[in-house]
Amino acid sequence: MTTLSADREIEHLMTLHPKGFDLSLDRVTRLLQRLGNPQDRLPPVIHIAGTNGKGSCAAFSRALLEAAGHLVHVHTSPHLVNWHERYRLAAEGGGKLVEDDVFAEAIARVAEVNGGQKITVFEILTAVTFILFSEHPAEAAIIEVGLGGRFDATNVIRRPAVSVIMPISMDHEAYLGDRVELIAAEKAGIMKRGCPVVIGAQESDTALQVLIETAERLDCPTVVYGQDFLAFEENGRMVYQDEDGLMDLPSPRLPGRHQYANAAAAIAAVKAAGFEISHRATEKAMTHVAWPARMQKLTQGKLVDLAPKGAEIWLDGGHNPGAGIVVAEALAEQEEKNPRPLVLISGMINTKDQTGYFGAFKGLARHVYTVPVTNSEAGVPNDELALRAEEAGLSAEPVSSVASALMLLRDSWDGPAPRILIGGSLYFAGAVLAENGTPPT
Repeated sequence: MTTLSADREIEHLMTLHPKGFDLSLDRVTRLLQRLGNPQDRLPPVIHIAGTNGKGSCAAFSRALLEAAGHLVHVHTSPHLVNWHERYRLAAEGGGKLVEDDVFAEAIARVAEVNGGQKITVFEILTAVTFILFSEHPAEAAIIEVGLGGRFDATNVIRRPAVSVIMPISMDHEAYLGDRVELIAAEKAGIMKRGCPVVIGAQESDTALQVLIETAERLDCPTVVYGQDFLAFEENGRMVYQDEDGLMDLPSPRLPGRHQYANAAAAIAAVKAAGFEISHRATEKAMTHVAWPARMQKLTQGKLVDLAPKGAEIWLDGGHNPGAGIVVAEALAEQEEKNPRPLVLISGMINTKDQTGYFGAFKGLARHVYTVPVTNSEAGVPNDELALRAEEAGLSAEPVSSVASALMLLRDSWDGPAPRILIGGSLYFAGAVLAENGTPPT
């Protein structure tokens, strides 16, 4: 895909507007009014917030709707390699990433209407989402929140078909608050009076209570994981249960036990949004779902070729303690099925709890290679990240790059072929996919 036109538009915007977030809706609302309020002309919207699992829920929701023959738009963030990944437009046979000329024209149009007014690039790109999704036909739109919920630029949708709150844990404390109940209150801000709400699996009873109380106050028809619906593993398959009964389904294509709960939230969300999905379509969705850099197995590419022969390589962009726990659990499951020594190759940014992330792998990972995240100004220096891993009780050493780590492993490894997890940041995961020559499509 040629990305130069849209990239040039975005690079120009970056020079004009501040980085970061504007935690109010005033500027984006004003811009959308000048554009004719395209957010009010969308197909039924599945609006997804949460700390972890938002992207997986979006991927499962898309797979479910497309398996049932529906045309679906999808907006997710951040992207991994190309900005275009944030915008998947509905198409027969499955949505396609937005074409460069269409994307570039929409950015230029929104920027022109903004007229140089103070705004963030994310707000402009959110307005681009609504322009694209309102001007191309579809039967549903899946929109992932960027940060928080209440003041996220996507939260101008007045009547979502369903608001979904995925698992909440500590993240972005500087913006959202330093207690889980404060973060839950921000995420709950996407709920709209009288509109359906799906609450996914929550680790914190405090967060769950905040979400339920908010939904009750707004008179939202609400279904809660573990109370109104759930999913569990049985005989190597996934069983989904709600008030309509049981569905015996294939295990989700996305690895890890946590994906059962993510898939369940998506099934509940699609149903709450008013779509009927057959058992056959649900089965197809479980086996066709795809979500890059979330426990993605890398089997080919330039970096894969540098690894020890027979190594099993996983890529995951999870970047906080909550994500570390579910990834470690997924790898522990792999260890039970097929024992191998686990080695981490990690890069992280400085807004995350690095020691908390690494703590999830204590007793599981044999060694950690820490590398710099070169595509983010917030990247943690590799020597400092090694200290954070050691604080968590892991053996660690800094190296210059993923390629260096893989070659070091290849040249020094003695024993059964290792299992390698490359991860710690979505920025890092994106750089790995680009270097490996396997960007999302």
